[in-house]
Amino acid sequence: MSAHTDIDLDPVTFEVLRNSFGNLVDRMAEQIVRTCYSFVIYNRDFSNCLNDANGNIVMQGSHDIAVHVGTLQPTCKETLSYFEGDINEGDVFIINDPYLGATHINDVRIMRPVFYDGEFIAVTQSNGHWADVGGPVPGSFNIQAQEHFAEGLRIPPLKIWDEGEFRDDVANLLVTNMRLSEDRLGDLRAQAQATTIAEERLLELVKKYGVDTVLTAFDESQNYVERIMRERISELPDGTWRTQDYIDSDPAAGERLVPIDVEMTIEGDGVHYDLSGSHEYIGSFLNSTYGTALSGLIAGTKMFFPDVPLNAGIYRVISADLPEGTVVNAPEPVAVTGSVAGAYEKIMNAVFELWSEVLPERAMACAFNLEYLLAGGKDTRPGNEGQEFMWYDWMAGGWGGRKGKDGSNATAPVFGAGLAVQPLEGQERDTPLLTSEHAIVTDSGGPGTFRGGCGVRKGATMLDAENAVMSYCSDRARSVAWGIKGGLPGIPHGVTLEREGERPIALGTVFSNESIGNGDDFVRPSSGGGGYGDPLERDPEKVLEDIVDDYVSVERAKKDYGVVVTVGDEDLREYEIDDEATEEQREYIRQNRHDWLETDPDEVAHRFREGECAELDLIRRYGVIVDPETEAVLENTTDQFREMLQKRAASYWD
Repeated sequence: MSAHTDIDLDPVTFEVLRNSFGNLVDRMAEQIVRTCYSFVIYNRDFSNCLNDANGNIVMQGSHDIAVHVGTLQPTCKETLSYFEGDINEGDVFIINDPYLGATHINDVRIMRPVFYDGEFIAVTQSNGHWADVGGPVPGSFNIQAQEHFAEGLRIPPLKIWDEGEFRDDVANLLVTNMRLSEDRLGDLRAQAQATTIAEERLLELVKKYGVDTVLTAFDESQNYVERIMRERISELPDGTWRTQDYIDSDPAAGERLVPIDVEMTIEGDGVHYDLSGSHEYIGSFLNSTYGTALSGLIAGTKMFFPDVPLNAGIYRVISADLPEGTVVNAPEPVAVTGSVAGAYEKIMNAVFELWSEVLPERAMACAFNLEYLLAGGKDTRPGNEGQEFMWYDWMAGGWGGRKGKDGSNATAPVFGAGLAVQPLEGQERDTPLLTSEHAIVTDSGGPGTFRGGCGVRKGATMLDAENAVMSYCSDRARSVAWGIKGGLPGIPHGVTLEREGERPIALGTVFSNESIGNGDDFVRPSSGGGGYGDPLERDPEKVLEDIVDDYVSVERAKKDYGVVVTVGDEDLREYEIDDEATEEQREYIRQNRHDWLETDPDEVAHRFREGECAELDLIRRYGVIVDPETEAVLENTTDQFREMLQKRAASYWD
């Protein structure tokens, strides 16, 4: 980039340009929605940004996916460095390499260098989640992969347009190694066109205001965000806070929760995160790369400063130690495609907990875990015979209870609050699967003074397909979404497969290439968020309202909240609080709950198998985690889970 002359921007021009940059990026989003081929991208699993000529983010969009926040800048910088000296007008780059700052191989970035009068001034960038990028598993989510070679096609920085000429040979090489290659090619062109729209709008601004003014606004937009963040941080107390969250297990190391240690230090006007106490990388694809882990830290922090615009200015305020070789910074070629449901989710929720201590007025408990369910095979419906199909689904769920407010029900994951729930009608048109149910799950929200938001249960039936398989990527079957300040957990994640005439099969939260035949049903719930505050402090009238809304059952109202409700006409939703019984039940819980975590886990499991103990009692009363198939106690996991409950809900258990 050649030197430009810095000029003084008047406040009005600065605001006009700063907001124009945001509008420019949002226009990219609308272009993609209208022209993409993939149902995944259509439901907004994408992000865009405007970078300066050094790769720094000038502006992201207003509906971008949180996990991309910390990755679009390093990916751009790596690509510009790779092509240094060979960046020309009309070039367009493509990359998905997670070890060069990206997230996982499904997230494919398209970058267009922007020139004005021969000067390289900016990059317009579009990132979209491609439904398949090759590999042995439809959807490219291979839980058995321990290296990226078994996941799909890793794309280093490439030129897909070279000085305006489309590289058919490169594009064909890529998409012919992917399922539904025509869709992949369509998404590629849609993203590229979005970068063109942004380029055109940027050059309009340059012609109107002058290149020096626009480039100065680039710098000042970043300085502006840095200045705001530093002012906000400097008003907070200095100190160090630390917590841990967990991935359910390491398949290569046996039955234990995998700790991710997050330490946050505020000193002056800066924030530093140290994750060096985290576990070494694990034998599945739930590991994170440096870029994804950094993104979790930045996005988690940004949640507590929602009014601050998003660009490189935030990066200057936040620093991090992410040691290589750990689950938060896995080295090449360790598998990382499931990172968004693994390490990333845990980092972001841990950051929520730390900031809840610093800014208690914005405190929030743990949210449900991101999950993906993928099914693919050959369609045999009339008119579609022999065509490949890809059913690529994610669910909404509950966010954690907050200071002064219940958590949000059936909301997109913290991974990306702008992510849309996929329309069932569109899925059924495109694939041979029929949705059998889709409803809020009663009792899924963690109990608390302020209840966690409720999760969702979704089921589907395979109808007309050949050689169909499915895969699932999630977590928190064991490290269940936790509460804070005395709040209790949500419910476990996991998929259950039902075949006619057979006992239901608990498949868990991570599996690949599970055969699914015509007529087979599968169902899975998403957890609600963890509760905030002691559930015995919740207003009984609010509990009664939850019962009327089917958010809480009469049984769990008594067990979790100590609220005893008599049922009149259930069809007419006639319920009444028994005040005297409620007072007695709450006193009973207060007198006994400090002993529940001391109860022998094997005794609890025996009661459960005999029907004397409800499944939710295992988690919310006794802190016992059992294997869903054998119903045997997972001893190490139970010890860790109990320790986690005592820490996060100390006021409840003490």
